[in-house]
Amino acid sequence: MRPIDPQSWKQDMPAFREKTAAFYAGELDKNAYKGFSGLYGSYAQKGGQASMLRLRMTAGRVTQEKLAFVAKAIRDYQVPRVHFTTGQTIQFHDLHQEELCAIMDGALDAGIVFMGGGGDFPRNVTCSPLSGLTAGEYFDVLPWAQAAAEYLMHFIKAEKMPRKLKVAFSNTQENASHATYKDLGFVARPDGTFDVYSAGGLGNNPRFGVLVAQAVEPRKICYYLKAMWLTFRAYGNFENRGKARTRYMQEVCGGPEGYKKAYLEKLQEVVDSGEDLDLAVEPLEVTKAGDGTVASGPRVIPQKQPGLFTVAWHPIGGQADPATFCEVADLLCAMEGAEMRLSPDETAYLVNLTGAEAQQLLAATEDDTAHSLFETSVSCIGGATCQVGMRDSQGLLQACVRAVREAGLPDGALPQMHISGCNSSCATHQTGVLSFRGGAKPVDGKPQPAFTLFAGGDSRQGRETMAREVGSILESEVPQFLVALGKAAAESGQDFAAWYEKDPQGVEAVARPFVEK
Repeated sequence: MRPIDPQSWKQDMPAFREKTAAFYAGELDKNAYKGFSGLYGSYAQKGGQASMLRLRMTAGRVTQEKLAFVAKAIRDYQVPRVHFTTGQTIQFHDLHQEELCAIMDGALDAGIVFMGGGGDFPRNVTCSPLSGLTAGEYFDVLPWAQAAAEYLMHFIKAEKMPRKLKVAFSNTQENASHATYKDLGFVARPDGTFDVYSAGGLGNNPRFGVLVAQAVEPRKICYYLKAMWLTFRAYGNFENRGKARTRYMQEVCGGPEGYKKAYLEKLQEVVDSGEDLDLAVEPLEVTKAGDGTVASGPRVIPQKQPGLFTVAWHPIGGQADPATFCEVADLLCAMEGAEMRLSPDETAYLVNLTGAEAQQLLAATEDDTAHSLFETSVSCIGGATCQVGMRDSQGLLQACVRAVREAGLPDGALPQMHISGCNSSCATHQTGVLSFRGGAKPVDGKPQPAFTLFAGGDSRQGRETMAREVGSILESEVPQFLVALGKAAAESGQDFAAWYEKDPQGVEAVARPFVEK
């Protein structure tokens, strides 16, 4: 099937301009506008005075052309807020309608698609961020993720789609893209084929995916993508938007085995139709060679390509300083073969660098990056911006980072945590080893801002575990709790991972005074 030209989406822009103008003129309510604008990857922010725009970066890959556009847009329109999302996209925030529409037009010219970035559509296809660059990976899944994304764009205006359709590819058992619990996940095997997982997802009624097929040839993946759509058309819930997700089909079909049977029946229908969906993709070869220079440090990762390095840049909460982003983009665009890869944990990896180039990028990002494992914690955009968010997860993360720095806790005393502002689990709090979800807690009969603590989740393939709920802590006391937790681990002479493995209930012990208040 021929890829869709990004320019073709421009025919939809007049309708977006008209509806957006009506919304900001007060002629269209926020719910009606949200139902319309999601198709365009844009939503009004809380308060209805500004908009966000989600720019798809297929499989998390940001090429030099796309980097150059994003940097130019930031400069030309003085974009005040840039966010690396858990869906491996770049979000602009606090945009006025004129800026919003102008950036959208320019994005399409640069080959960046935003259509389907929200609403009832296939979302950005995610992928292990360092696929093709990591020593020990089973094989490079990135070209297949890109091909799947091109195919899924043909479903942007298909009927009877789930409320979200998230597809992911994983190259190792680290499962960085959470492929084993997405709506559809393709997980690499040592023999160069995929295992396929289906009908997973977090949020309300969380479910790990069902293993529906094994040893699938990569060229056959589009048959599985189409079967996903047909299965939802047959068994999905179209009456209740809260249940219009693929994971609910596990219950409808009588459990995982019943769902697997239903899915495979639809897969057979696709095969029997005679439609040729076989793929042929070109490998993404890194032809650049090292020049003998080297780089080292906690943010430097040697690539499997000899003499090349990756630099990890993790702005706190994924909130990149716009000026730093532009500087990074300028540097990468001047370096042969260099590009950016976005990760589901909100890290930006700057890849295909010589040692000298890595040193330049380390310096450029030094003042806008996490400096400990804890500071790489993941947060959704939060209730101060998101219409449906209950609590300001970004604000909480900033407060926690300040408290931990002031306490002087050593690196490793606390893990990377995950903070979601509401039940939606955009920060994947349900599979984090230490996580929070926004909510409320009664104090003297009145609800007060609070976060529910979770512990013990695991996202790795073969070890997937939903975190257990520990209890609710007042928002104002979460930083104090984390300092106490980090001190308990540090005083044991171990890092958090070893301390937790030895005593998993230690989290409950430290949390008890905070939970019981």
